Amino acid sequence: MTQTDFDTALGGKIDTKTKPVGALGRIETVAAQVARLQHSLTPRMQTCQLTIFAADHGIARSGVSAFPPEVTRQMVLNFASGGAAANVFADANGVDLRVVNAGVLGGPFDLDRIVDAPVAEGTANSLERPAMSDAQRDQAVARGKAFGQDGAYDAVAFGEMGIANTSAATLIAHFMTGQDVHVLTGRGTGLDDAGLTDKQNTLAQAAARTPGLSDPARVLAEYGGFEIAMIVGAILGAAEVKRVILIDGFIASAAALLAVRMMPEVRDAMIFAHRSAEPGHAALLQALEADPLLDLGMRLGEGTGAVLAWPLVKSAVAMLNDMASFESAGVSGKA
Repeated sequence: MTQTDFDTALGGKIDTKTKPVGALGRIETVAAQVARLQHSLTPRMQTCQLTIFAADHGIARSGVSAFPPEVTRQMVLNFASGGAAANVFADANGVDLRVVNAGVLGGPFDLDRIVDAPVAEGTANSLERPAMSDAQRDQAVARGKAFGQDGAYDAVAFGEMGIANTSAATLIAHFMTGQDVHVLTGRGTGLDDAGLTDKQNTLAQAAARTPGLSDPARVLAEYGGFEIAMIVGAILGAAEVKRVILIDGFIASAAALLAVRMMPEVRDAMIFAHRSAEPGHAALLQALEADPLLDLGMRLGEGTGAVLAWPLVKSAVAMLNDMASFESAGVSGKA
C-alpha cells in the first residue's frame, strides 16, 4: 500500500467511528501518528518502559542549584527503593522502570535495580570549559542508543536525574533556539529570587565562552550532561526501530531538540507528554513544533509527565483498533 493509499484508509477508519468527525480531538491525532509510525491500520500499543538516566554536572559547583550535588546519588537510591514519584506513577500505569547510572559521583552502585553504565563521575564545569570531551559525548550517545533499542516495548520514555541539569538544558535551549539565557532560565529545584539572578548571570557567563555556537553535537559536548547525551542517543535508537517516544519535560525536550537537529526524521516518533512550568520549555516546544498532551504545572523531571501521558496514547490506539464503525454497529451516519 502506498503512503497516500495508507493515509486515505487511515483517515477513513478514524472518521467512520461511531462519533462525529474529529470529536475525539487530539486522541485521533495521536492514533494516526502511531499508525503511521508503525505503518499499520491496527497498530500495537500495549507495553511501555521508562528509563531514567542519572548523572552529575560540574556546573553544580558554581551554585546554580538549590540542592547540593550529593542529592543526585541519593535520588538514584530512592528510585532503587521505589520511593520516587516516577516509581509511583510507573507502578500505577503499568510502565516498566529501569534506572541507569550515566555518570553519578561516588562510583558504581552495584545494585540489582541500577544499571551501571557511567561515562565518568560527572561532567566538567561548563562555566570554565567543555562539559565533556567529544569521545565522552560519543560514548554516552552510543550507550543511550543501545538502551533505546533494547527490549520489545511499543513505547518508551526517557527521564533524568541530575542536580544542575536544568542549567545544562537552559544552555542547550539558548544555543539551539537563539533565545536569551536570562529569559530561558528558571528556578529549577526551587531557587529564591536572589538565587535565580545568580543562576541567570552564571549561565550567561558560561554561554559567553562559545559565542555563535549552533552545531548540536558541539553544544552537547560543551554544555550537556551524560544523562542528556544518553537520552539523545536513546531517542535516536528508539526512533530507528519505530518505537513511540514519549517526551517528558524541559530536560528531555532539550535532548529531543538536539536529536532532531542531528536527525530530523526522528521527530515523527515523538509524542510530547506535558508542558513544564520551567520557562525554557516553551522555547524548546516552539522549536520542535510540539503541542504537549498535558499541562499540569509540573516541573519534576524523572519522566513523570511522560508516564502520565502513557494512558492517553494507549487509549488512542485502542480507539483506533476497537471502537465500532457506524457500519459495524448498525448506527446511522450523519444525515
